Amino acid sequence: MFRSVLDAIAGYRPSSPVRSPDGRSYQLAANESADEPLPAVVRAIAEAALTVNRYPDNSCAELIAGISGAFGLPEDAVAVGCGSVAVTQMLLAAVAEPGVEVLYARRSFEAYPLLTGFTGATAVEVPLRDGVHDLEAMADALTDRTRLVFVCNPNNPTGTVVGRAALEAFLDRVPADCLVVLDEAYREYVRNAVTPDGLTLLAGRPNLVVLRTLSKAYGLAGLRVGFAAGPPEVIAAVRKTYLPFSVNGVAQAAAVAALRAKDELMARVEGTVKERDRVRTVLTARGWTVPVSEANFLWLPLGDRSVPLAEHLAAAGVAVRPYAGDGVRLSIGSAAENDAFLAAAADFSPI
Repeated sequence: MFRSVLDAIAGYRPSSPVRSPDGRSYQLAANESADEPLPAVVRAIAEAALTVNRYPDNSCAELIAGISGAFGLPEDAVAVGCGSVAVTQMLLAAVAEPGVEVLYARRSFEAYPLLTGFTGATAVEVPLRDGVHDLEAMADALTDRTRLVFVCNPNNPTGTVVGRAALEAFLDRVPADCLVVLDEAYREYVRNAVTPDGLTLLAGRPNLVVLRTLSKAYGLAGLRVGFAAGPPEVIAAVRKTYLPFSVNGVAQAAAVAALRAKDELMARVEGTVKERDRVRTVLTARGWTVPVSEANFLWLPLGDRSVPLAEHLAAAGVAVRPYAGDGVRLSIGSAAENDAFLAAAADFSPI
């Protein structure tokens, strides 16, 4: 009855909520913004809620215009979806099928193997080198069957980045008939000057697409809005795979309002960056190994100590994202949430 590819797919499992014995809960597992929506966004949501008896604009015209204005992109160079995960699925639906290969790093965003598996394409995983994308090895892994390559920059879950020179050298090696998807879900948190804004790399590269989301820095994780930017001919193909009405009307209105408040939201991002650096400083002073992160989370490469840390923190009501045998991803929350993590982790040995 069911497709054979499902036999090898476990499905996505988000972290479960946790609570301490006294009922406290600190959710530091999903890389969300710790800040409440801006008043203007809340007003837009309330107004749009009065129209939910009607279908949303399937063309997302106002939203695409807002993205175009905020990021300096032609409107025909933008495709939107229900979060950047849905846009990832749209891209795969446009190019992937049985007999072709999809290439990405390991470990990187959990959705890549899941969504690749749905298409029936063959996944090719290239290990990170010292926690960073090994772009030379990825280029060496390209074959005449490679149809799409994901480069997550900053990488989820390690928070590490690749610089402009390395990225451009890699792009130069990718054949023109292979799509490169530069996933920049955490771009707003980058402070490393050598890390390029992917949108500045689009000119002259007909096989490059950049992914962005409004779930993180723009604080709309609960409404799911993401977009792809790329050559109009690629975007036209991707738009064909859009599930009708999947970016709902409330989400569209909230996203437009958030884009108009971009400057105010980026000021909030500065607070998250400062908290990220503060938490890392405390942990490294305690003897923890914590790679420099350019995202809104930290990576704790604890190996076999990863699940024990998550269980230890859960007892104190702190939820993190463990990757068994590999590491723990710690989302950066409010100062109080981060302090709760630091307090709970104080008596845990990372060795």
